[in-house]
Amino acid sequence: MAKLKVTPTRMNLNALKGRLATAKRGYKLLKDKQDELMRQFLELIRENKKLREDVEKELSDSFAAFLMASAFMSPEILEEAVSFPTQEVGVDITSKNVMSVRIPKMEFKVKVNEKASMFPYGYATTSVGLDEAILKLNHVVDRLLQLAELEKTTQLMADEIESTRRRVNALEYRTIPDLEETIKYIRAKLEENERATISRLMKVKDIISEER
Repeated sequence: MAKLKVTPTRMNLNALKGRLATAKRGYKLLKDKQDELMRQFLELIRENKKLREDVEKELSDSFAAFLMASAFMSPEILEEAVSFPTQEVGVDITSKNVMSVRIPKMEFKVKVNEKASMFPYGYATTSVGLDEAILKLNHVVDRLLQLAELEKTTQLMADEIESTRRRVNALEYRTIPDLEETIKYIRAKLEENERATISRLMKVKDIISEER
């Protein structure tokens, strides 16, 4: 605790009381925000863990299918088969505000060539395994984007929790104690001045009484 450098007047005392009341309200609001952020953060962590495990499993299955397909196809034919995609994929990123945190919302924007097949190759020189691998990868790619969105949200939430924690601690251990200490000092100083004033008045009264 540290006493603020202010003149011990009644006006300053009232101003500090107002600041203290505001600081205590702010502390309560920030503490409630911190608790709610922590609750949401823990839910995100659990959701992220499960989704990551699912995505890793699906990616592993997709890569295994590609390996199987490559075992029955020459590298040249495999490379040629996937060199000319029939879809253009972009990502549309927006955001929403959740407890002062700008949460990203990601969505694929797919432009499809309606005249072409999903598979950008003929079937004569490719294996069924390649079809299976592409289907599996196409299925998991949406969940990959969901995972990226979730992990970015978790990171932003963690940053906001840390920022809020620092503000809560500053109010709890510095601002509020300093204000309380200063208010206590000013009150003591004002009471001391009042006692001194009363003492002087009594002496003046005694002197006047003696003169009479």
